[in-house]
Amino acid sequence: MLMSEKKAATKKSSLISILVNICLGTAQIILGLFSGSQGLVADGIHSLSDMFSDFVVLVANQHSHKDPDHDHPYGHQRYETAASLFIGVSLIAVGVGMLWNVITSLLEPDMTRQVKWIALWVALGSLVIKEGLFQYMIYVAKKVKSSMLAANSWHARSDAASSLVVALGIIGALYGYPLFDTIAALVVGLIIVKMGWGFALEAFHDLMDRSLSDDMEKKIISIILATPGVKGCHDLKTRKTGDMILVDAHIEVDAKLTLQEGHDIGVNARNAVMQAMPVLNVMTHIDPV
Repeated sequence: MLMSEKKAATKKSSLISILVNICLGTAQIILGLFSGSQGLVADGIHSLSDMFSDFVVLVANQHSHKDPDHDHPYGHQRYETAASLFIGVSLIAVGVGMLWNVITSLLEPDMTRQVKWIALWVALGSLVIKEGLFQYMIYVAKKVKSSMLAANSWHARSDAASSLVVALGIIGALYGYPLFDTIAALVVGLIIVKMGWGFALEAFHDLMDRSLSDDMEKKIISIILATPGVKGCHDLKTRKTGDMILVDAHIEVDAKLTLQEGHDIGVNARNAVMQAMPVLNVMTHIDPV
């Protein structure tokens, strides 16, 4: 997929997410106040706050596709990695916030809370909408191979989990079991923290120039070795920059070849790797054997 198509798809999905969060969050707050559900109001504020991560994705998407310049000769793809790190940290914050609410509710349980049935239907509707948003965003993320968009889609999934907790809490309040939502909130909060930690850790490792997996590196070597004229390949080094890959490799060629012939073989190997994989650049060093 062309970078321009990836940029357009990411922008479209982020704008849709912003629109959904504005409409849904506003409706949750208004109907939460009307129905007497504090959980629904909190969920609405949560939905509105998610627009911040959507704007982060939009900004990163805009800057990551800038052409290389004097200060950034390898481009600006790591804007996406930084955005993934931020979204991971924000997911951790959301999960910790939910766990804090659990502790607060355990220390100060409200046994007299009365809510209206409409709050339950709004919470269930929010759950369906947020899950639908997640499925759409994760589909786009896989299609364009964007780790940043994948992280943001899981932010939408955390909202769906939050709506589920609110719905369970409302059911508990309606049937006389106000503690019902506490256990669910505890479980979901821990899941969200674990999810955020995974995204943040992956992004952090990418910022530290972690190499690709062994399978990915073996694939790169096999492509290089399949290039006509290549006798061997060693000292392969890889690192990620955003969703793209930077590769360094020593390529062995016949020592009897001319400098031009050896150079052409290196160029062919470089082009073969870049056509087969999301590689930004391949730096080759020709070794005569």
